[in-house]
Amino acid sequence: MTLTLHTLAPKHGARTKSFRIGRGHGSGRGKTAGKGTKGQKSRTGGGKKLKLKGLKQMLLSFPKNRGFQSRYQKSASVQLKRLEAFKDGEIVNLASLRKKGMIKRTDLSAKIVGSGTFGKKLVIEKIGASASAKASIEAAGGSIK
Repeated sequence: MTLTLHTLAPKHGARTKSFRIGRGHGSGRGKTAGKGTKGQKSRTGGGKKLKLKGLKQMLLSFPKNRGFQSRYQKSASVQLKRLEAFKDGEIVNLASLRKKGMIKRTDLSAKIVGSGTFGKKLVIEKIGASASAKASIEAAGGSIK
């Protein structure tokens, strides 16, 4: 088919007829005009809307929470000096740290932080450690698993 002025037409579905609401039964949106039956929202001028003053008052009443809070729990930090409470060759894990009162019962993970000299040979299991703390523990003959 050749493209001429009398064959030009928009793509099918590009132009749709709009509903003429409230124009009788034959219009497809007659009687209640798609607003249901009775009630404030079905009537002319009905429906409570936010006015400028009301909106401002509402915004002022909101709490001023700013920033971001992660939903993931941070790991509890334990100072390297505090591990002096353990005996030589003892295993340090979350359960033993809870027993000694170094972390809370609710803490799910822990990390050993700190630097300096450390004199005890400890076996650390399932606990993170900073690079300096790891070096101090391994220099004392301990190990981290």
